[in-house]
Amino acid sequence: MVRELVHDPIFLAQKSEKADESDLQTAQDLLDTIAAHKDTCVGMAANMIGVKRRVIVFVNDKGRPDGGAYEIMFNPEIVKKSGAYKTSEGCLSLLGEPRSVTRYESIKVKFQNSGFKERFKTFTGFTAQIIQHEIDHCNGILI
Repeated sequence: MVRELVHDPIFLAQKSEKADESDLQTAQDLLDTIAAHKDTCVGMAANMIGVKRRVIVFVNDKGRPDGGAYEIMFNPEIVKKSGAYKTSEGCLSLLGEPRSVTRYESIKVKFQNSGFKERFKTFTGFTAQIIQHEIDHCNGILI
């Protein structure tokens, strides 16, 4: 189900709680909502749709001409990062101009897949940037 976006910075600044199997519907709602905003959005966290759980979805472009495929992560955590750089980002949940932020070119993420099996995966480039932004949402960090 496509959900309404949350714009309340007080809500968005709260840390999200660990996700579990009861959050599979939240993941589906995130997929439906990001698809509805595909022209302006490449990643979303559950708090953006009013759910304080550690669930994110994002486009993994992998250089694909079709723009990539959506991926879901439950309880993502960055365990390694390298190659700091400055960039600017906007967010559907936050009004105003893009803001300056430090990101990392390469990140290794520990997460659970939709079967709640623990996984580790390394991401680089723009996909890594998207994931960092969404994990910040889970941690209550606003850009």
